[in-house]
Amino acid sequence: MGGKRKTNENEGMEGEEDSKHNIKKMKKEKSEILPSSIKNKEKRSAVQAKLKHQKKLDKRKKLKARDAAAKRALELGEEPPPKQIPRTIENTREADETVCMPDDEELFAGNDADEFSAVLKQDRTPKILITTCRFNSTRGPAFITELLSVIPNSHYYKRGTYDLKKIVQYANNKEFTSIIVVHTNRREPDALLIIGLPDGPTAHFKLSSLVLRKDIKNHGNPTSHEPELVLNNFTTRLGHRIGRLIQSLFPQSPNFRGRRVVTFHNQRDFIFFRHHRYIFETKEIKQSESKGKKAKDTKGESISKEKVIARLQECGPRFTLKLVSLQHGTFDTKGGEFEWVHKPEMDTSRRRFFL
Repeated sequence: MGGKRKTNENEGMEGEEDSKHNIKKMKKEKSEILPSSIKNKEKRSAVQAKLKHQKKLDKRKKLKARDAAAKRALELGEEPPPKQIPRTIENTREADETVCMPDDEELFAGNDADEFSAVLKQDRTPKILITTCRFNSTRGPAFITELLSVIPNSHYYKRGTYDLKKIVQYANNKEFTSIIVVHTNRREPDALLIIGLPDGPTAHFKLSSLVLRKDIKNHGNPTSHEPELVLNNFTTRLGHRIGRLIQSLFPQSPNFRGRRVVTFHNQRDFIFFRHHRYIFETKEIKQSESKGKKAKDTKGESISKEKVIARLQECGPRFTLKLVSLQHGTFDTKGGEFEWVHKPEMDTSRRRFFL
């Protein structure tokens, strides 16, 4: 009888432990429920907010622990722990064989013999012809007037009914170095065609996110000084070629007194255009002396010091370019040979870039 009671008691204890374990498991599962699996909108948003708040607290704890470890290491005279570099799409991009290296002799030899060498060596001065597509819009000419103020020695010609091949022939006879064609669709500029003269190449860009000067808050008006040109992140062979094409549109002797800067910044194969002028301002900074170090003759009066501060003022326009194709020679739709064409099959990964 006693043995049976003991076995029953043991079984009861084990059953209680199992039920407690099951309750804990159920609670853990409830706490780990994904918000997407909750059908009720209010409960889903509440769980999402709770998870977000918990993540924020955990991140803050990690930052505090990291700062405390760095402070302790400095006090002990040791090296602080290395700073963590955040993983971005740029620094985790796929390896590309065409990335230009600074000691690439073949690249520098090619630069001396390419189509842009005459302009970039200042043997020829850049002279740009700007025109439109046949069916122009109201916003197109406004964009062209701003392009004329950005690019020195550029001239606008009405397209009329002329074919682009005849315009290329005319520009060659008049010793132009490049042609820019602004294409419009639904009253909005949507593409740029840049043709190098006399031997090409021809680059076709998709144009988006256009903001004209009048729409930029606190914009400045550019002067007639020749601007500085900044080209960022054109790292591959194709990017290097596009960078030299853009560089050939501008004179190679900037006038620094004008304080004008034109920037083409390549990020994830999108080329962002910005036009700024930098301004130097003198500001008075008031400093009141502390009570311990106060002199008798000053009587705690505030001392004003002048400090020169540099800031940027945007002149506009502002737009984004995306390369669609690069063609050998001047514009030719039928017999033209393409160096590079973007196709949808090429977009296999978010971390694959071509420029």
